[in-house]
Amino acid sequence: MTNFIFKPATQDLLLQFTTKRIGETKIGEKIELSSSLKEAKYVLIGIEENLGPQANGGFSGAENAFNAFLKRFLNMQSNRFLTGNELAFIGSIQQTTDFKNIETAKSAITELDLLVEAVLKPYIHQGLIPIVIGGGHNNAYPIIKTISEAANKAIDVINLDPHADCRALEGRHSGNSFSYAKENGYINHYSVLGLHKNYNSTFILDYLEYNNFYYTFFDDYILNPSQFDMDLTKTFLSISKERKFGIELDLDAIAFTPSSAFTPSGFNSLEARKYIKTLSKHSNCCYLHLPEAAPTNETEEKITGKLIAYLVADFIQENLTS
Repeated sequence: MTNFIFKPATQDLLLQFTTKRIGETKIGEKIELSSSLKEAKYVLIGIEENLGPQANGGFSGAENAFNAFLKRFLNMQSNRFLTGNELAFIGSIQQTTDFKNIETAKSAITELDLLVEAVLKPYIHQGLIPIVIGGGHNNAYPIIKTISEAANKAIDVINLDPHADCRALEGRHSGNSFSYAKENGYINHYSVLGLHKNYNSTFILDYLEYNNFYYTFFDDYILNPSQFDMDLTKTFLSISKERKFGIELDLDAIAFTPSSAFTPSGFNSLEARKYIKTLSKHSNCCYLHLPEAAPTNETEEKITGKLIAYLVADFIQENLTS
């Protein structure tokens, strides 16, 4: 049984989500489809699934994030800052089965991993940079694997996240992408900023220490907000000139954002944008992944959709000049 399908992007879908206005041009009118790839440097893919967060005990709704983003992003203005020609829209992976049993869900994530790899592989081999939106943090693993295999060496990963997602290798879910990627030789160095002290187990903290991974705590920024800027700068300056690196931002990290592990205490949207803007300036950046947003009603959809649209626009605008 197929639990996931890939739906290629179409011109009709772009037009369906784009509101035209006389005298203006929207991103949705300029963005390329994967069949053309004339000017594109980036490829956009959506993942509409909640299986990974469900298998990790998270809230539902991650399957709704991509469409929420698409509606807002396509209606941004095409102008001198971002035309839309820089980006090709591939399509989205969609979950077709509603899983009731967690163990069954974990086993099905392997199928999702393989589909993500198959969709991304041809574009990565063309040297394009994937921007992956929606679904759970479980999808970091196939992204990292595909890019590492194409480069024929492990890559580095930088993450903004309350949770390190280095849980035990107990079957795939949204909480162990990075430990699986490290175990299988796809990650060289992992950095995670803004961990919450009360939501990372002793196992995870010991794991980070054992592997000499870099990490900071959000709790330490409460009394010393400027420390975040210093840690972010330190992280940027530590990026290797010899290896590619990927940018991860778990929407759980942003306070009051509808997500699979909602928190009232976290980074604000400006700090999240600063994180993206700073790291995407480096020319070795090889992907952007924005998972775990989980809107479940119209208001939440507007909030998460526009927030992710800002983050994607920030990434492209800064990375284009790197």
